[in-house]
Amino acid sequence: MTTPAEFARRRQQLMRAIARESGRDAVAVFPSAREVVRNGDVHHQFRQESTFWYLTGFAEPDAVLVLRPGADHPVAMFVRPHDPVMAVWVGPRAGVDGTVEQYGADAAHPIEELDSLLPRMLAGARTVYYAFGADAVLDTLVTRAVAERRDMAQRGPAAIEAVRDPSALVDSQRLVKSAAEVRALQHAIDITGEGLQVALAATRPGMHEYEVQAVLEQEYRRLGSPREGFPTIAASGENSCTLHYVDNRRQIGQRDLMLLDTGAEWEYYSADVTRTYPASGKFTAAQRAAYDIVLASQEAGIAKTAPGVAFHAVHQASLRVIVEGLIDLKVLRGSVDSLIEREAYRPYYMHSTSHWLGLDVHDVGRYRTDGKSTTLAPGMVLTVEPGLYFAPGSKAPKRLQGIGIRIEDDVLVTPSGRRNLTGRIPKTPEALEALVGSAAR
Repeated sequence: MTTPAEFARRRQQLMRAIARESGRDAVAVFPSAREVVRNGDVHHQFRQESTFWYLTGFAEPDAVLVLRPGADHPVAMFVRPHDPVMAVWVGPRAGVDGTVEQYGADAAHPIEELDSLLPRMLAGARTVYYAFGADAVLDTLVTRAVAERRDMAQRGPAAIEAVRDPSALVDSQRLVKSAAEVRALQHAIDITGEGLQVALAATRPGMHEYEVQAVLEQEYRRLGSPREGFPTIAASGENSCTLHYVDNRRQIGQRDLMLLDTGAEWEYYSADVTRTYPASGKFTAAQRAAYDIVLASQEAGIAKTAPGVAFHAVHQASLRVIVEGLIDLKVLRGSVDSLIEREAYRPYYMHSTSHWLGLDVHDVGRYRTDGKSTTLAPGMVLTVEPGLYFAPGSKAPKRLQGIGIRIEDDVLVTPSGRRNLTGRIPKTPEALEALVGSAAR
């Protein structure tokens, strides 16, 4: 469980960065997520906005965080007050007192007072950190505060000189995970691994994709994960050639590959793991040949992951193995360097090898810094997920058409190299063949 001290440390780190960049009179404002109507009077399940959670650990909607590095009470929050009637219907709220006592705010106010109190909190600030576009109501309040200060500048306090997006500061902080974050992420991954093993053991031809998904996600719930970090991809046969296929309605055929791309959440951190396996428990010769290439490509990318290495170098290491494999499969002809330069591989491998991972499955953080590929550093977590996709009707040989393979692991950059956080989840062909369908044996 992430402690209040961890959330406080994150706020302090961000306020120090804001003060260095814009002075101690700067103010930062962050909105929470809002409840969203699904249909009629039913709401979507609420999930807090990731940065708001990262800074507060507060899981309720309709809240605002205000950080003022130079103030006597630098951490203020606006929240929904306790409501005895709503507590009967949907449960208690933290309220103003609970926000101070449980979440470490120096001061808390009812959200209804935001309109009157926010301008006072911005008084004296020359720079306001706020990301326009995230919350329409707060957009209006900040815009009005800036306009009023401008209009009063001749006789009153100085105008607000800059409204700066805080995303760059927060994202760079979120990019490097603390020990507590790594523990939460590892737990999400461990749950995901257990779910995958149960799902593979249950898989057999004749099932529907959604049945495999149900087995997988039931294990997530059983182990305490409240939700997935993204919709589960349970793709069989030619559906595995669609990168973000989520319908999951098809019946699984005898000779089909099954691609599961999935991730349980734990304390808001999302795993992201892909395993591709034969539904029958035995790869065909063509499937095995393609699988071996993707696995070797992934191993090359993982081996490249280390501090001081450029982010895109991981992709280049994996890509080279993929192109060599496409030549071996007689899909492409020519030199490896020429095929890479011409991007001749793109009909069969059209996505990048890696993305950041954390509170969001495609987590925040720049892939390029000052025009150059971002340098990997300890604490960063990235996926390594090469693939090969031979869609029906493509120019690939007939024996390969309908085969889609992706293998994805989550890798932590460490001071001495890397740690594959998903390394215990089976992925060798032999391990997969032994596991698939084993629940029925």
